[in-house]
Amino acid sequence: MRYMMMHKLDETLPAAFNPSPEFLARMESFMKEAGQSGILLAAEGLRPTSKDDATRITVTSGKTTVTDGPFTETKELIAGFALVDVRSHEEAVEWGRRFADIFAETIGDVEVDIRRVYESPE
Repeated sequence: MRYMMMHKLDETLPAAFNPSPEFLARMESFMKEAGQSGILLAAEGLRPTSKDDATRITVTSGKTTVTDGPFTETKELIAGFALVDVRSHEEAVEWGRRFADIFAETIGDVEVDIRRVYESPE
């Protein structure tokens, strides 16, 4: 079963998009362990919306609106993800808990959503 773990961070916090060497070392260790265990399919961090390459497209009642970042009306944004292939939801939650702990212990508050990837036929 594939699950996506998406972490959200408060873009106004300096440490959120400027990780410390301690954070980078802990995340590298976690990713190596996940990779060696065979569950890690992909993982990436995202640049903050304050950079010139963030755009949001919204369609409401047939009207399309294109908004360039930063997205000041949104405090917490998806800041990165890891895609894992595990045996159960419980295993995904355990990996997700460890993933969140790295952020919580080195950056501060974090929210991690764990969502199963839709696979046909379901």
